[in-house]
Amino acid sequence: MRMSTALLTTLRDAPAEAELPGYQLLLRAGFVHPLAPGAYALLPLGRRSLHRIESLSRQALEEIGSQEVTLPQPGPAAVLALVQRGVASYRQLPQRLYQVHTAHSAEARPRRGLFGSQAAQVVDVYAVDSAAPGMEQHRATIRSALLAVLSRSGLDAAVAAAGPDREALVVPWEVGDEEVLRCPGCGYTALRSFAALAKPTPAAEPLLPAEKVATPGCKTIAELAAFLAVPHSRTAKAVFYVAEGEGHPARFVFAVVRGDTEVSEAKLAQAVAAQRLRPATEAEIRAVGAEPGYGSPVGVRNALVVVDDLAAQSPNLVAGANEAGYHLRNVNVGRDYTADVVADIALAAAGDRCSRCTTALASFNGVVVGWVEGLGTQPAEAVGALFQAEDGQRRPFALLAAQLDLTRALAAVAEVHRDEQGLRWPAAVAPAAVHLVLLPRKAPEAVAAAEQLYADLAAAGVEVLYDDREDPSPGVKFNDADLIGLPLRITVGARSLQEGGVELKRRDQADKRIVPLDRALEMVRHELAELDDR
Repeated sequence: MRMSTALLTTLRDAPAEAELPGYQLLLRAGFVHPLAPGAYALLPLGRRSLHRIESLSRQALEEIGSQEVTLPQPGPAAVLALVQRGVASYRQLPQRLYQVHTAHSAEARPRRGLFGSQAAQVVDVYAVDSAAPGMEQHRATIRSALLAVLSRSGLDAAVAAAGPDREALVVPWEVGDEEVLRCPGCGYTALRSFAALAKPTPAAEPLLPAEKVATPGCKTIAELAAFLAVPHSRTAKAVFYVAEGEGHPARFVFAVVRGDTEVSEAKLAQAVAAQRLRPATEAEIRAVGAEPGYGSPVGVRNALVVVDDLAAQSPNLVAGANEAGYHLRNVNVGRDYTADVVADIALAAAGDRCSRCTTALASFNGVVVGWVEGLGTQPAEAVGALFQAEDGQRRPFALLAAQLDLTRALAAVAEVHRDEQGLRWPAAVAPAAVHLVLLPRKAPEAVAAAEQLYADLAAAGVEVLYDDREDPSPGVKFNDADLIGLPLRITVGARSLQEGGVELKRRDQADKRIVPLDRALEMVRHELAELDDR
């Protein structure tokens, strides 16, 4: 690619609204152009890097026996319909399928750059087999393949629990929008919103009579605990939601946790099988018989009451009286109100104890770039996708699904691999291997040498970004080369030729050296092989 004719314009400064440093560099280096909030054009360099990650994905998935398909509608139902047409017997199982497509989201977060894109290139992967217990091997194999893609892309991803049978692939990054908790003792790792924690066992005590007490102005747990001189752990916190989802009527959800914990909306949604949760309005809260700021499940109606397992085991808690300015002492589940669901809905935090080994949990931020989820036989049962099992019976297929978000992976590479001068692309996903710089064009011998080297590299299969522009000064060309961040830079000029060849420099090193022109291709191959092995 010749820079003199390429759709490539570098910028001295990024637009003010671009906050993420890697995204700023993608804009300045001419990889990405914003079209509207949440909508981005990938320019030729950006598309090349995305294609590299896509190619790595195809290679890794083909190596584990996956077959590429194209479906008009992504999702388990479409995959099962396709498999049912081609698979009649257990003898034709397992099947591993994948497709590359554009996934659309209604959410636009322009300040998050490509992480907030409404359209992302993704790879969906499916494993279809005869029995759910055998899906763990598929999980391990597919997870390893996706992690290998990320590793080749220069990303060291962690596997974090993200639900009962779901794992997230998270790239650690200090300003990532996902908090992850990890146990330094046993290695347990989970998204904070789903992380389990070791909860104390409340001491047994007799259930005392409920007692209504005046608590003027005490709308928060902190105000209530201070006014009554009780620890937060002796209070019950009420949080109000409305659960929504396609095909289901909206339901009022009354969540209760102990006052020294918070509600995990992700765990709560999982406990009530809700696709979405939104905060209830004051009118909706009062409609079920509760009072904002003084609410409890005592006496409420038409509400799904979900109680955290720790709160359910804790006797004699202070809870709202559903009357402004009043609370109830000694409220107990089972006697004073009934829980429709008792589950772990508490939000874990750094410093809480690991549920497996009780070591204090540590936290780090990151971005989710993929996931793996076991779906069991439920999707096949829902659509009647059956096969003939070994015992002759018609049984539903077992399904596992995974996804790698290539666009988010590209954005993560830009955030992780950069310095003050610009991007620093790992060799496997760089848009080109060599940035060839010609200085200056007025020297005929330099022009001839650069043109010949450009042709030789291309003939050898080495992709080159050739800065053959006439106008920019040497300083501008070098700055652009550092900004774009290709693995190798070769400078051809009258001075380098007088010194015996061309100047070779790796983007990740400060040193430059002169190599003979007739050995330049050999040295490029050597350096690229070394970079690819890292």
